Amino acid sequence: MAEQEPTEEQLAAIAAENAEGDSEKVNYKPPALKTLQEIHELDKDDESLQKYKKALLGDGHEAGADPTVPNVQVTRLTLMCEQAPNPLTLDLQGDLEAFKNQSFVLKEGVEYRIKISFKVNREIVSGLKFIQQTYRKSVRIDKSDYMVGSYGPRPAEYDFLTPLEEAPKGMLARGAYNIKSKFTDDDKHDHLSWEWNLDIKKDWTE
Repeated sequence: MAEQEPTEEQLAAIAAENAEGDSEKVNYKPPALKTLQEIHELDKDDESLQKYKKALLGDGHEAGADPTVPNVQVTRLTLMCEQAPNPLTLDLQGDLEAFKNQSFVLKEGVEYRIKISFKVNREIVSGLKFIQQTYRKSVRIDKSDYMVGSYGPRPAEYDFLTPLEEAPKGMLARGAYNIKSKFTDDDKHDHLSWEWNLDIKKDWTE
């Protein structure tokens, strides 16, 4: 049986329902940006504070950090679902345009999280955010803003996990979704923007 595509009125109703569930924006004012050197110089006579900052930030600027690479590098998006038969991972250091011609298959009704892996190379970055807008038949039906936080440089990657979500289910929910993702911060730096596709199906192998 062919899947029943939702009408424009049904898509508008879905979008309105999702908008009602959005949390109110927090009146948050980011702190003034300081370099790592300035932070290390603060309260340098306070031994306990210096130990704390060393544990948090290391000894200073990352040794060997390549000045030609971006300070923030978004490396991977992983769709975390225990029921998925295969890993669902996008290499965000590859060809981003190719993702527009590929789709993840997600079984309707399963629980999942999105994991974003990223690196901070040289300076502290304040108020990282992960923003997603979901479209169906060119109609935006949902928008999610996730506060990732502030991070200092280190050689290892960081991972950010979104809250647990349930994939939509039912005949009208099945079909193709286009998702526009962005990794930004308090200063509105666009660290990475990309598009990818999701197919909600009755089963993984359908």
